[in-house]
Amino acid sequence: MNAPASNSLNAVLRQHAEQQFAEELAELASQDKKPRPGNWLLSPWAVKTYLLGGTLENGFQVSPKYIGSPRLIEITVATLATDRALLLYGVPGTAKSWVSEHLAAAISGDSSLLIQGTAGTDESALRYGWNYARLLAEGPSEGAMVASPMLKAMRDGKLARLEEMTRVPSEVQDTLITLLSEKTLPVPELGIEVQARRGFNVIATANNRDKGVNEMSSALMRRFNTVILPTPETFDEEVAIVSRRVAELGRALELPAEKPALEEVRRVVAVFRELRSGLTEDGKTKLKSPSGSLSTAEAISVLGHGMAVAGYYSDGVLRAADLAASLTGAIVKDPVQDKLVWLEYLKTVARERDGWKDLYRACMDVV
Repeated sequence: MNAPASNSLNAVLRQHAEQQFAEELAELASQDKKPRPGNWLLSPWAVKTYLLGGTLENGFQVSPKYIGSPRLIEITVATLATDRALLLYGVPGTAKSWVSEHLAAAISGDSSLLIQGTAGTDESALRYGWNYARLLAEGPSEGAMVASPMLKAMRDGKLARLEEMTRVPSEVQDTLITLLSEKTLPVPELGIEVQARRGFNVIATANNRDKGVNEMSSALMRRFNTVILPTPETFDEEVAIVSRRVAELGRALELPAEKPALEEVRRVVAVFRELRSGLTEDGKTKLKSPSGSLSTAEAISVLGHGMAVAGYYSDGVLRAADLAASLTGAIVKDPVQDKLVWLEYLKTVARERDGWKDLYRACMDVV
């Protein structure tokens, strides 16, 4: 017997944004009286409110999905209302995929039309493929054609998401040029073409570390508006992001641990920011930086791992000993160079800082 749909959804490890925040999207839609582009579920005003959070006229609270510059979100939403595609660009861990997913959920009600860019991505991932059993039996036909997420987005007037654009081979990237310019996808085997419906657009992501792997041609770049998502500007902003996401992660995974104390979050964020910038927060001590990106996303993972350790092997209260292994693993990617950088930080910064002796000892035990 099949489980009820609600039970099946609750068993999913990670729901799509439109499922997880269905109540907020429905409430925004009911209160949204502003003009909206063709085939959009929400107006640009409501999409911005969904991303940044706020209080509606009826008192309903919309939770923030992105903590950062409101102007950046306005630019991303406005871009998608035009005929230009959107490229979210930045260092790893700056919420490019997260913002992409929530934009698709709010605008199209469907964030699942996703193409994961890799070195092995071929043209069929952007165009279409074939069901070869039906192709042999019937010959070329629409029934034998397997639509890509891009083709589905064009037919339905929705947003398609392309992750890690610069990992896609250059010849496959060029497939997008005609598609984005003409808003059509020819199917020469059938003598037809698929024309995009209103509401169709593309959100692509790329990170700075991949620059030069498969650089985008100038012809393709002209089809995109590029928005750079920065690392959190201030310490408090990053602490707020990490605190919120760790709490959500703990609930989603049903970890048997308390929400991390603010002081533990602040310590992890401080370590990441200082090593990332090569300078202590007070500006007095220069530091060497490790080879990894030390992104906000990695800080969230470190705290999530610590919660799991505290919940399953301790009393559920997150302490330095629960964080030490995952914190060290996030920093020490190169076992030689990064280990030296981490040891220097522990001995010159952590050991001397008030209230950090427990973190220093715990990390020294595992480094």
